[in-house]
Amino acid sequence: MTGNLAVQQDSAPLLAVRDLTVNFATSRGQVRALAGVNFVLLAGETLGLVGESGCGKTVTALAVLRLLPSPQAAVAGEVRFQGDDLLHGPEEHLRRIRGNRIAMVFQEPMTALNPVLTIGEQLAEVLHLHRGLKNDAAWREAAAALSRVGLPEPQSRLRQYPHQLSGGLRQRVLMAMALACGPQLLIADEPTTALDVTIQAQILALLQQLKADLGLSVLFITHNLGIVAQTADRVAVMYAGLIVEQAATGALFAQPGHPYTRGLLASVPRLDFQRPPGAPLEAIKGQLPEEPPPGCLFQDRCPEAQDRCGEPPPWLEVAPEHYVRCWNYA
Repeated sequence: MTGNLAVQQDSAPLLAVRDLTVNFATSRGQVRALAGVNFVLLAGETLGLVGESGCGKTVTALAVLRLLPSPQAAVAGEVRFQGDDLLHGPEEHLRRIRGNRIAMVFQEPMTALNPVLTIGEQLAEVLHLHRGLKNDAAWREAAAALSRVGLPEPQSRLRQYPHQLSGGLRQRVLMAMALACGPQLLIADEPTTALDVTIQAQILALLQQLKADLGLSVLFITHNLGIVAQTADRVAVMYAGLIVEQAATGALFAQPGHPYTRGLLASVPRLDFQRPPGAPLEAIKGQLPEEPPPGCLFQDRCPEAQDRCGEPPPWLEVAPEHYVRCWNYA
């Protein structure tokens, strides 16, 4: 099997992404954002897509839904959802899928919601566009959607504006909007960013409950490895627009294979790890490259770099269904 399509299953995947590339036109010329991303998402599972800020996680989600600006963003590759071609199909067909069968919770709830419309107006618009509900029926279903995500006093919340709600309540509203049409796939892009830890825990618990109740598949995008450990069945680690490791969550945390993955895990504070008083956390030196080097994209920051890292590393199965893009295993 080619690239990162690593999971062997009897049934076809719900979502299959193959050789997805994105280049942005800038004043300096073409800038590569994705360098050939491959993954599959199976029905009923949560795939965590992790990596530091700027590695291409959000661009991947927007490219899958064909939400990147054109012609500034040149997108190539293949994205199939239940066999439907999302990248090359007609826009009208895509609109019937996007927001209906696939929904997305965006990163920042304050900017994702329209500040001049009430919560009810925004929910009713979604229900009208995708389910054909109007007037009282749309508002009744909007209240039910808010109740489904645990928003207190849903009827009164419908008349409020986004600025009248806390960050945690706004995030619940976004989840209600995303789930109002009963999607099969939910793309959650950093859904707990800027929330305090208590509210984060509530949102994650709600997401897990909704996943179980509604039979959702989830593409969970985050830089927080602790959240991935709680929520994901499998993990794909992204660096500089390319997936460099993929495995079941338990296997990845127990035996991280790529030097980048090990660096990410070593930089996370842990209560069960005895660190000398005053000793700093471990850090990955340097930063994401503005212009990716030839060969291994991580070579300039890697403590294990060697001469052959100047060539593109192979994608290798280092354990059952555990894949790493690194010369160390060649």
